Amino acid sequence: MLAQITLRNIFQRQKIMRKVLISLIPVTLGGMYFFGLRLLCLLVVVMFAAVATEYFFAGKRKAKVTEAVLVSSVLFTLSLPVSTPFWAAALGIFFGIFFGKEVFGGFGHNVFNPAIVGRTFILVSFPGYLTAAWTQIFTTFPGGFARYIAPPLDTLTQATPLALFQAGETLPLSQVIVGNVFGTMGETSVLLLLLGGIFLLVNKAADWRLMLSPMLGFLGLTSVLKLAGVGGIPHPLYGLFTGGFFFLCIYFVTEPVTAPKTIHAKWLYGILIGVITVIIRYFGIFAEGASFALLIMNIFVPLLDDAVKSLQALRKKEAAA
Repeated sequence: MLAQITLRNIFQRQKIMRKVLISLIPVTLGGMYFFGLRLLCLLVVVMFAAVATEYFFAGKRKAKVTEAVLVSSVLFTLSLPVSTPFWAAALGIFFGIFFGKEVFGGFGHNVFNPAIVGRTFILVSFPGYLTAAWTQIFTTFPGGFARYIAPPLDTLTQATPLALFQAGETLPLSQVIVGNVFGTMGETSVLLLLLGGIFLLVNKAADWRLMLSPMLGFLGLTSVLKLAGVGGIPHPLYGLFTGGFFFLCIYFVTEPVTAPKTIHAKWLYGILIGVITVIIRYFGIFAEGASFALLIMNIFVPLLDDAVKSLQALRKKEAAA
C-alpha cells in the first residue's frame, strides 16, 4: 500500500500513455525473443535514468513525473541494438529527456520527440553503437527468453537488411516482415509493429492520418525514383519495412504532443517526413534518415498548423463576403 501511494504521489496518471505501453508489449516480447534478455536490463537502466531526470526537473516546477516518460524509455530502448553499452543508453535518454522536453518546460510544451532526440544524439556522437554493433539473432524457441545476448556479428553477409541492400544484396520480404533479421530491437518485426499499431487505432490512442501519411510519402517518392531508373533505390516495400521507418510511423510520428493538431497539417507533416526520409536515406550520408526527417518536421509543426488555420480563416472570410 505504501509503495502504491508513493507511486501515485510521484507519477501523473495519463490513460493514453498506458495504452501506448500496452501496445508495446508484443514488440518488446519480440525483441526479447530475437535478441535476448539484455533488452530488459537496458530497459531498466534507461527507465531509471529517464525517471530520475524528469523527477529532478518536475520537482523544480512542483509537478509530477508524467507516465509519458515511461513510453519514451521503452521506445528509446527498442530503437537501440541490444549490445548498446549501458552508459551510452543512460546518457542518450538523459540527453533526450533534458534537451527534448525539459528545456521547453516539460510534457506538453516540448517541440521534439524525446526518444528520437536521445537516439539521434547517440547516432551522431557514438555512431558505431547504432550502425555496426550488431549481434546474431535467436530464431528457435525459446530464443532469447532463455539467453542473455547472442554472439556479435563480424561479416557483411549478416548485416541489417538496409546495409545488405547498400552492399548489393536483399533479403526475402517475408523474412523482413516476420522479423528474424538483424537490426535494432524494436524495428525488425513488421507483424508485431502492425499489431501494436492496430491496438493504438482501435483504442483511439493514435491518429491514423499520422500513421498512414508518412508511409504514403515514402512509397510515393520511392516509386517515382524507382520508375525513373534512379540507381540505389530498393523495392518500395523493402525500403518501408527496413531501417526503422515502419517503427517510426507507428510510434513516433503519431506522438500527440509534437504532431500537428489540424487535419490538413497532419497529412502534410506525415508526407514530408516520408519524402525527407527517402532523400536522406538514399542521397545523404546517413543510411537511416527517418530520425532526422522527424526532427526536421517537428520544427515546422507550429508553422503548419498556423498556415492551415490562416487559410481556413481566409476561405471563411471570402465565403462570407
